[in-house]
Amino acid sequence: MANQLSVYQSFAFGELTETDVVTIRETIGKDCNESQFKLFMSIAKAAGANPVMNEIYPTVRQNQLTVQFGVDYFVRKAKETEGYQGYDVQLVHENDDFKMHQEKDEDGRYYVVIDEHSWGFPRGKVIGGYAIAYKTGFKPFTVVMEVEEVEHFRRSNIGMQKTMWTNYFNDMFKKHMTRRALKAAFNLNFDDEEQIENKGGVTVEDYKERERKDITPTQEVIDTPKQEEPKKLTPTEKARAEMNAKFKKLGIVGKDAIAAYIEQHAPDLVGKNPTLTQLTGLNDLLDMHIDLKEAQESSADSLD
Repeated sequence: MANQLSVYQSFAFGELTETDVVTIRETIGKDCNESQFKLFMSIAKAAGANPVMNEIYPTVRQNQLTVQFGVDYFVRKAKETEGYQGYDVQLVHENDDFKMHQEKDEDGRYYVVIDEHSWGFPRGKVIGGYAIAYKTGFKPFTVVMEVEEVEHFRRSNIGMQKTMWTNYFNDMFKKHMTRRALKAAFNLNFDDEEQIENKGGVTVEDYKERERKDITPTQEVIDTPKQEEPKKLTPTEKARAEMNAKFKKLGIVGKDAIAAYIEQHAPDLVGKNPTLTQLTGLNDLLDMHIDLKEAQESSADSLD
């Protein structure tokens, strides 16, 4: 137990202790291999999403890790946003009296108005639903969906997802609509499901620019009028280029800054000679921080 605590010490954050991380490893993270679990906890820490509170959880299928954010995470992040005024979510059954229409705001944008939603018993089968997010200074943001739009979840190849949507359809449908409404209304740019391949680590040394070689072409090459074809990058080279672009987008430039980023956010994912999947893992983590940065900037802009 003591050894496990030391291994997972860097993944503790907020109210989440090292002991909690071990518990997560042995429960919701039991299907992950070690690299997948460390990547999952890195993403959770970067987003500030607490797995113990059902705000984020991992699923492994065919050796691929899928990271999912729970509705509780979106509710908490929305509450932390300036102007939050709550939300409402309702299911519409086949025997309900339900009417709605669209109206145009002063700025030319349309918004949904629920004219009537009343019901008695028996209500019959669920045929649709809606979720409304309220924010100060804005018209209510409404998501309206029919059941057919989420039927694919009941046919999912992911065992747990299929089970939850089959056995607890009404509850899952309400959570799905709530998440979509809060994401749009409060600029919560986090993927509902982020599918990730099995990941490992990346070394700081591998981020160094390759040494440039001064190659002087022969006269024969100069005299030959040949149009150069663009070099085709390998998947690994594309992943490296994508990584560099994302570091730049975050304002992280230079090997020292990159080293500091990795030391802070993914110290246990460091290895030598990164594979394509390992580079992809780092890119997924960078995407998470880019989303966080954009969400913070959007919130700051709305306050100006």
